[in-house]
Amino acid sequence: MRFTVRVPASTANLGPGFDTFGLSLALHDVVEFETAASGVDVEVLDAGAGDMSRVPRTGRHLVVRALRAACNRLGTTPPGLRLRCHNAIPHSRGLGSSAAAIVTGIVAAYTLAGRELDADALHLAADFEGHADNVAASLYGGFVVAWESGGRFHAERLTPHEAIRPVVAVPPTQSSTHQTRGLLPEQVPLADAVFTGGRTALAVHAMTSRPDLLLEATDDRLHQGYRRPAYPATMRLVDELRSRGVAAAVSGAGPTVLALPYGDTASAGILPPDVDVDGYEILEPAIDLDGVQVSEG
Repeated sequence: MRFTVRVPASTANLGPGFDTFGLSLALHDVVEFETAASGVDVEVLDAGAGDMSRVPRTGRHLVVRALRAACNRLGTTPPGLRLRCHNAIPHSRGLGSSAAAIVTGIVAAYTLAGRELDADALHLAADFEGHADNVAASLYGGFVVAWESGGRFHAERLTPHEAIRPVVAVPPTQSSTHQTRGLLPEQVPLADAVFTGGRTALAVHAMTSRPDLLLEATDDRLHQGYRRPAYPATMRLVDELRSRGVAAAVSGAGPTVLALPYGDTASAGILPPDVDVDGYEILEPAIDLDGVQVSEG
């Protein structure tokens, strides 16, 4: 049995929507699967190819671990596997590389079991990841709003406004989600909670109907300020872009910067020319509207 899973990158939070908002980006990892009699053989190309400590070539590979966990939930036994991973999503940069790997493994398990994706697939992926924003974006595409209720993860896909054209500034440095989460306080001031609640609601409207409101809608007092010590250069770029009228935020756990230029800047498809992005790789991925895709062969 041979099949290929194509999964998009994602950016999460979009400012105030911590662990809630996700946006799918047309930057894809492509994994070719082939069943075998036994064992696991993993080949990694492109991103992560030279880092065997973080991207193992054994059953410890994240795609394989997620696949096995999903097979266990589905009541099936995973066969031997050969994987060929074409990785385009930068690792540990806040663009959902781990979420993409988890979604790939779970979708592969469903494919091996002959099952259609269902709501349990999202819950499995989010339970494995710990939160649903990135995995929901990679599964469903578009703009997602995710939540947890009664021990179950859920998400709704919304169609983002056609004028929104994301730009991501990817630095050479990496970050750890575990470490950056450790900087967050157990409690925040009531005024900051109220501010963030208002901006989160506004962001849904801005992302789907009023992109001219994105600058205000992406403002945040819940998490980014507390994590500034982990990536001061990232926050300096966010501050500079926002001071120039460009909606900008930390992408997920960072250190990548997400910008959502709109108006005159968006019509040019680039960031303001005098913004200092030295040392960053500037990418302009479209919004992926389709989510994860499986093809035969």
